[in-house]
Amino acid sequence: MAIELEGLGLSPELADVMTRLARVGADLARTIARNGVDADLAAGVGTNAGGDGQKALDVMADDAFREALTGTAVAYYASEEQDEVVTLGEGTLALAIDPLDGSSNIDVNVSIGTIFSIFPATDDPNTSFLRKGSEQLAGGYIIYGPQCALVCSFGRGVHHWVLDLDSRNFKRLPDIKMLPQDTSEYAINASNYRHWPSPIRAFIDDLVAGAEGPRGRNFNMRWIASLVAETHRILMRGGVFLYPGDERKGYARGRLRHVYECAPIAFLITQVGGGATDGCEDILSALPDKLHARTPFVFGCAAKVARVTAYHDLPGEETSALFNTRGLFRS
Repeated sequence: MAIELEGLGLSPELADVMTRLARVGADLARTIARNGVDADLAAGVGTNAGGDGQKALDVMADDAFREALTGTAVAYYASEEQDEVVTLGEGTLALAIDPLDGSSNIDVNVSIGTIFSIFPATDDPNTSFLRKGSEQLAGGYIIYGPQCALVCSFGRGVHHWVLDLDSRNFKRLPDIKMLPQDTSEYAINASNYRHWPSPIRAFIDDLVAGAEGPRGRNFNMRWIASLVAETHRILMRGGVFLYPGDERKGYARGRLRHVYECAPIAFLITQVGGGATDGCEDILSALPDKLHARTPFVFGCAAKVARVTAYHDLPGEETSALFNTRGLFRS
């Protein structure tokens, strides 16, 4: 099993790690395709460090990636499924990972994935990860859907591979160059509308108002509840994704993890001209204060992400007004 990495200028150590990630991804794709045949991958097996329920596949994926990276250049392994950083050896790299993103979708045959981030290792396991996302050596994901694809950036564009089921090799496709800019799609869980801060409600109100509202056009909402699937759609079609913090207990900072979910996705999106913020501030410039820190997350087309930030700068009377009286964004 191989992945085409020629011409990317990777160090032998980083190339080896990418090959191992791809190999585990290919194995997981086969396992996922056989859900219910060999085992119930959606069976509950416990709770992770963040208090989220673990499915059998969450633990299986975590074990597979950790074992594959033991004895490599990865010194430190930080996973959503582990309470603390795991030391794997004395290498030069630190890898953060959400081994199985979107696990609530395992049993309904919706695309799920793996998200990973690679940093240079420091002398300390925790400080290897509690740093700006702009310091990543690599950030990417594997998506398990109708195709198993791997998308990754090494800081010089966004590269795209698809698993060839016949050869079990990841074949490289043309790089993803630029986000489509004029897409009328947005992704948010609208069931939480009543809990959102007023700038987010105002932004969504104006989209829902469609051609009769201040935006003067109709929009479509998408929501998959799988960050990898949402990201892949936005990379291919454009649009904007929002997971704000809200007023519910435990949701003040949203539910997405900064280190191994938002930072690698932001790394990818900004490489193709997009934007990624917590609603106001740049994700790649922010410093997480702990391994499993959460952050609100807005990403996608740069102009749309900037518009969300602008709504946070509106005076209170503008965000509380009905869309047809809000004057600033009539265009």
